[in-house]
Amino acid sequence: MLLLLPATITNTYLGAPIAKYIFVAMTVLTAGRSLVHIFLPDGGAQTIATFPLDRYPNEASDTIIAMFAQWGLTQLMMGLFYVLVIWRYQSLIPLGWALILFEWTGRLLIGFYKPIETIETPPGAIGNVIVPILALVMLSLALRVDKKQP
Repeated sequence: MLLLLPATITNTYLGAPIAKYIFVAMTVLTAGRSLVHIFLPDGGAQTIATFPLDRYPNEASDTIIAMFAQWGLTQLMMGLFYVLVIWRYQSLIPLGWALILFEWTGRLLIGFYKPIETIETPPGAIGNVIVPILALVMLSLALRVDKKQP
């Protein structure tokens, strides 16, 4: 538990190096998708996630696009937190993995409870299956103290 929520937050990471490197990749993914949702004209709703926006009334499409942009803002906030963890507070990498696990598992479970109509399987739906497994493995590796590190 001390590795997940350290009493003192430092820039020293003690876990497996692979968990740190993949955390950097997930940070880039998180920041990148946030910018897509904020700045693409359709927020990526139709062009990427294949929501059939052209079948909806304009007001409904505009609402979905606005919700994607707002979701993008929350993703950007998380991405900036992850950047801060990598740059200055690496002892929080296990906590970062726990947050990634919580977000992506939650998205998967909510998708079962409230499915979304799309034309094709969106990339996020595939990620919702893969990322929780990856995050669980990386969290367990991040919580192990790597004996090879100084």
